[in-house]
Amino acid sequence: MSVRFTRSFLLVALAAIVIAVVPINAGADVVGLARIVDGDTLEVNRTKIRMHGIDAPESKQSCQINAGSYRCGEKSTAALAELIGTSTVRCEAKDQDRYGRVVAVCFVGQTNLNASLVSQGWALAYRRYSMDFISQEAEAKNNKRGLWAGVFTAPWDWRKGKRLEVFQQPSASFGAADGCVIKGNVSSKGSKIFHVPGGRYYEQTRIDEGKGERWFCSEADAEGAGWRRSQQ
Repeated sequence: MSVRFTRSFLLVALAAIVIAVVPINAGADVVGLARIVDGDTLEVNRTKIRMHGIDAPESKQSCQINAGSYRCGEKSTAALAELIGTSTVRCEAKDQDRYGRVVAVCFVGQTNLNASLVSQGWALAYRRYSMDFISQEAEAKNNKRGLWAGVFTAPWDWRKGKRLEVFQQPSASFGAADGCVIKGNVSSKGSKIFHVPGGRYYEQTRIDEGKGERWFCSEADAEGAGWRRSQQ
């Protein structure tokens, strides 16, 4: 191998390394056809994109509705795929995460994909990093769209190993309207504790809304309202 060839090869390799480690500038666009990875991740022109401000169920994650368990991670991925179809995607870079993915807001035409997924209920507003999609989440929750039609574990909790108990369709005597089956109980000492289907005290717990007790559609909803999960 000649010295000239070796030097040229090293220069090309060094340039590739530099390109790989230099962050993409905020505001830069990544444009092209997309490959869907999951409900909040896609690849555009070989660039891995993590969608800004949202968190969707993981690919293997399951959630619950009255009819039973379903693969909400797959539903979220399908929802993103349906929004994109065969259209060109434009992603506006905001940052780069620790995995080297570009964090971006993505569009098909004038449609904001991040906002649309949250509005449809197939992703949550990721408050840890952004408050941009709070109103879309409230809309989805109020209309019981997507995940909000049943019971689910927030994706960030699911990644930590937290799981819902597997349960059958609740009986009419215990089930709440609209598929919200988590029981927010207030104890005699004023402690706010919620019980999920399958829990030790779930069946015997009765909800009295006159005492400030209530039903919740998700554990994230209950925790956000000040309740804590029963340890049994």
